[in-house]
Amino acid sequence: MSRATAIAVIVVLSGNVFAQGGGKPATGNPTPGTAQPDPPNLADRVTLAGCLQPVSRRSEASASADAQAPSNARYELTKAERVDRVPPGTGGSPATNVSSKSYRLEGLDSQFSPFVGAKVEISGEIKGPASANPPTLLVEFVQKLAAKC
Repeated sequence: MSRATAIAVIVVLSGNVFAQGGGKPATGNPTPGTAQPDPPNLADRVTLAGCLQPVSRRSEASASADAQAPSNARYELTKAERVDRVPPGTGGSPATNVSSKSYRLEGLDSQFSPFVGAKVEISGEIKGPASANPPTLLVEFVQKLAAKC
Protein backbone atom coordinates (compact mmCIF):
# COMPACT_ATOMS: atom_id res chain seq x y z
CA MET A 1 0.00 0.00 0.00
CA SER A 2 1.40 3.38 -0.92
CA ARG A 3 1.80 6.20 1.53
CA ALA A 4 -0.94 8.26 -0.17
CA THR A 5 -3.39 5.34 0.02
CA ALA A 6 -2.61 4.82 3.72
CA ILE A 7 -3.25 8.51 4.47
CA ALA A 8 -6.53 8.39 2.54
CA VAL A 9 -7.68 5.34 4.53
CA ILE A 10 -6.84 7.07 7.85
CA VAL A 11 -8.74 10.22 6.83
CA VAL A 12 -11.83 8.21 5.82
CA LEU A 13 -11.80 6.12 9.02
CA SER A 14 -11.31 9.14 11.30
CA GLY A 15 -14.21 10.90 9.54
CA ASN A 16 -16.46 7.92 10.28
CA VAL A 17 -15.51 7.99 13.97
CA PHE A 18 -16.36 11.69 14.30
CA ALA A 19 -19.65 11.26 12.44
CA GLN A 20 -20.75 8.50 14.83
CA GLY A 21 -20.15 10.68 17.90
CA GLY A 22 -22.95 13.12 16.94
CA GLY A 23 -26.56 12.98 17.99
CA LYS A 24 -28.85 15.21 19.93
CA PRO A 25 -27.41 16.91 23.00
CA ALA A 26 -28.94 15.77 26.30
CA THR A 27 -31.22 18.50 27.63
CA GLY A 28 -34.22 18.71 29.89
CA ASN A 29 -35.33 16.48 32.71
CA PRO A 30 -33.00 13.46 33.01
CA THR A 31 -35.82 11.26 34.33
CA PRO A 32 -39.07 12.14 32.57
CA GLY A 33 -42.11 11.93 34.79
CA THR A 34 -40.11 12.62 37.95
CA ALA A 35 -40.33 16.08 39.48
CA GLN A 36 -36.99 17.77 40.03
CA PRO A 37 -36.28 19.47 43.38
CA ASP A 38 -36.68 23.19 43.72
CA PRO A 39 -33.45 25.17 43.42
CA PRO A 40 -31.92 26.14 46.76
CA ASN A 41 -33.03 29.39 48.35
CA LEU A 42 -29.73 31.18 48.94
CA ALA A 43 -31.33 33.55 51.44
CA ASP A 44 -32.04 30.55 53.72
CA ARG A 45 -28.47 29.16 53.62
CA VAL A 46 -26.41 29.04 56.82
CA THR A 47 -23.18 27.46 58.04
CA LEU A 48 -23.05 25.86 61.50
CA ALA A 49 -20.43 24.03 63.55
CA GLY A 50 -21.30 21.44 66.18
CA CYS A 51 -21.47 17.77 67.09
CA LEU A 52 -23.16 15.33 64.71
CA GLN A 53 -25.18 12.79 66.68
CA PRO A 54 -27.85 10.19 65.92
CA VAL A 55 -31.29 11.25 67.13
CA SER A 56 -31.74 9.67 70.54
CA ARG A 57 -35.52 9.51 70.34
CA ARG A 58 -35.86 7.28 67.25
CA SER A 59 -39.41 6.28 66.61
CA GLU A 60 -40.31 2.87 65.18
CA ALA A 61 -41.25 4.53 61.86
CA SER A 62 -37.90 6.30 61.47
CA ALA A 63 -35.91 3.22 62.52
CA SER A 64 -37.36 1.18 59.67
CA ALA A 65 -37.25 3.97 57.08
CA ASP A 66 -35.18 3.54 53.91
CA ALA A 67 -31.60 4.70 54.58
CA GLN A 68 -31.34 5.85 50.96
CA ALA A 69 -34.28 8.23 51.27
CA PRO A 70 -33.69 11.74 52.65
CA SER A 71 -34.93 12.04 56.22
CA ASN A 72 -34.70 14.46 59.12
CA ALA A 73 -35.50 11.78 61.71
CA ARG A 74 -32.09 10.13 62.08
CA TYR A 75 -29.37 12.73 62.79
CA GLU A 76 -29.02 16.06 64.56
CA LEU A 77 -26.39 18.72 65.11
CA THR A 78 -25.92 19.51 68.81
CA LYS A 79 -23.91 22.29 70.49
CA ALA A 80 -24.50 24.24 67.28
CA GLU A 81 -22.79 27.59 66.74
CA ARG A 82 -23.26 29.87 63.77
CA VAL A 83 -20.24 30.28 61.48
CA ASP A 84 -20.27 33.52 59.51
CA ARG A 85 -18.71 32.16 56.35
CA VAL A 86 -21.46 32.42 53.76
CA PRO A 87 -21.16 34.31 50.48
CA PRO A 88 -22.73 37.76 50.12
CA GLY A 89 -26.46 37.59 49.41
CA THR A 90 -26.99 34.40 51.41
CA GLY A 91 -28.37 33.88 54.87
CA GLY A 92 -30.55 36.98 54.90
CA SER A 93 -34.04 35.54 55.24
CA PRO A 94 -36.01 35.53 58.51
CA ALA A 95 -35.54 31.73 58.64
CA THR A 96 -31.80 32.20 59.27
CA ASN A 97 -32.41 34.29 62.40
CA VAL A 98 -32.86 31.06 64.36
CA SER A 99 -30.62 30.79 67.41
CA SER A 100 -30.91 27.14 68.34
CA LYS A 101 -28.30 24.90 69.95
CA SER A 102 -29.58 21.85 68.03
CA TYR A 103 -30.83 21.21 64.50
CA ARG A 104 -32.40 18.21 62.80
CA LEU A 105 -30.30 17.29 59.78
CA GLU A 106 -32.11 16.28 56.60
CA GLY A 107 -30.18 14.13 54.15
CA LEU A 108 -29.08 10.55 53.45
CA ASP A 109 -27.59 8.23 56.07
CA SER A 110 -24.42 7.90 53.99
CA GLN A 111 -24.00 11.67 54.14
CA PHE A 112 -23.87 11.68 57.97
CA SER A 113 -22.85 8.22 59.25
CA PRO A 114 -19.07 8.72 58.72
CA PHE A 115 -19.20 11.79 60.98
CA VAL A 116 -21.16 10.50 64.00
CA GLY A 117 -19.54 11.75 67.21
CA ALA A 118 -17.29 14.20 65.35
CA LYS A 119 -17.23 17.99 65.43
CA VAL A 120 -18.36 19.11 61.97
CA GLU A 121 -19.09 22.19 59.93
CA ILE A 122 -22.34 21.94 58.00
CA SER A 123 -23.78 24.23 55.33
CA GLY A 124 -27.36 24.03 54.24
CA GLU A 125 -30.75 25.60 53.97
CA ILE A 126 -33.13 26.19 56.87
CA LYS A 127 -36.25 24.25 55.94
CA GLY A 128 -39.78 24.73 57.16
CA PRO A 129 -40.90 27.14 59.84
CA ALA A 130 -38.13 28.83 61.80
CA SER A 131 -40.19 28.28 64.94
CA ALA A 132 -39.82 24.47 64.74
CA ASN A 133 -38.10 22.97 67.76
CA PRO A 134 -35.52 21.92 66.75
CA PRO A 135 -35.35 23.57 63.31
CA THR A 136 -34.47 21.42 60.29
CA LEU A 137 -31.39 22.03 58.16
CA LEU A 138 -31.42 20.60 54.61
CA VAL A 139 -27.72 19.67 54.43
CA GLU A 140 -25.69 20.50 51.34
CA PHE A 141 -22.15 20.13 52.70
CA VAL A 142 -20.47 18.40 55.68
CA GLN A 143 -16.84 18.78 56.72
CA LYS A 144 -15.10 17.18 59.72
CA LEU A 145 -13.38 19.67 62.01
CA ALA A 146 -12.29 17.27 64.77
CA ALA A 147 -12.59 13.52 65.37
CA LYS A 148 -14.45 14.00 68.69
CA CYS A 149 -16.81 16.60 70.07
